[in-house]
Amino acid sequence: MRKLKTERQPEILDAALAIADEHGLDALTMRAVAERMGVTPMAIYGYFRNKNELLDGLVGRLLMSLPQALPGESWDQRLGAFAWATRRLARDHPGVFPLLFARPSVTPDAVAVVDLIYQALIDAGVPDADVPRIERLITTFVLGFATSEANGRFSASGDGIRSRRARSDFPAHQRLMAHLDSPTDLDAEFAADLDDLVRIIRPV
Repeated sequence: MRKLKTERQPEILDAALAIADEHGLDALTMRAVAERMGVTPMAIYGYFRNKNELLDGLVGRLLMSLPQALPGESWDQRLGAFAWATRRLARDHPGVFPLLFARPSVTPDAVAVVDLIYQALIDAGVPDADVPRIERLITTFVLGFATSEANGRFSASGDGIRSRRARSDFPAHQRLMAHLDSPTDLDAEFAADLDDLVRIIRPV
């Protein structure tokens, strides 16, 4: 077994991400990461004291791949870039992405993403007292949509499930039967949802 050199946290997190992508979060252990890197488990504990710290680091590792704000971008362009990039992140790492729902943003990389959203809302004119609430509204929508799509809850082609429900005694389903299984353009739906959020934010 070789020893880790200093400042190897990124390599550890990349190894953890690869394990979780390939085998799921249940397979992610300190020992598994060490074996993948060819080091002793104690070398990993020198950087992360336990699995919870490793998972927090993995949240930061995912979020650091999101784009930074570009000079001259408006507040709604910044929020849009965050939202679309987060959706792509869920598609790239569907098995790991739910961590963003399950764990708080505590690492510097994760906090930087939240700060970007805070700044966009401040620039939009949202009162300071309302910024945390609106940030939670935005991130809950984006993470929820991305997770639902990546893990199969949404179907772009329509699979007949909703219309089969409508054949039972659910009046709203029966009324909407003609619309429930229409082909869904999830790109267009996501864009429309973001437009709705922007309209909510503007007059705040």
